[in-house]
Amino acid sequence: MGYPVFASGDVLNASDMNAVGLWLVKTQTIGSAVSSVTVTSAFSSSYDNYIITISGGTTSVNGSVSLQLNNSTGSTYNVAGNYGNYGINVLTYNPAAATRWNDVIYGGTVAYSGVINLVSPFATRATTGFSEGSSTGVFYKFSLIDTSTNSSTGFTFAPVSGTMTGGTIRVYGYRN
Repeated sequence: MGYPVFASGDVLNASDMNAVGLWLVKTQTIGSAVSSVTVTSAFSSSYDNYIITISGGTTSVNGSVSLQLNNSTGSTYNVAGNYGNYGINVLTYNPAAATRWNDVIYGGTVAYSGVINLVSPFATRATTGFSEGSSTGVFYKFSLIDTSTNSSTGFTFAPVSGTMTGGTIRVYGYRN
């Protein structure tokens, strides 16, 4: 089956619309010099899996940006993967469990972007996924797991140090 192509004035048939794979659930703009950004009503029973994108902004300090699901508490977050500076060796990363994914995105004073895929954040089971992206001279790809079985409907991004300015967070649901 090919991808549906729509033109202005077309009648949208159910079969065409049911072939669409990603649906925009939420868009949120990041303010100026904020210490965190909370996104509410992002996850629900409508979708099992999600993509979160963040781009177009900067952080006041080059460094890690964390993500915490709104109903998950305790040291249940684990991250492992690879990162590096452009033109330098790739390094392995596997810190101890934490109360959030502290390194889900690497912020940058010039620019940064990231894509986070999450599996089952609304379901009452562990949430898994991966993040990847780049910023000022850094690239990364991490696997994620939150072993909490609490259902979450939203999340918070926060730089580990400094603030965030500008940019947009978008949440997409994968069609079940």
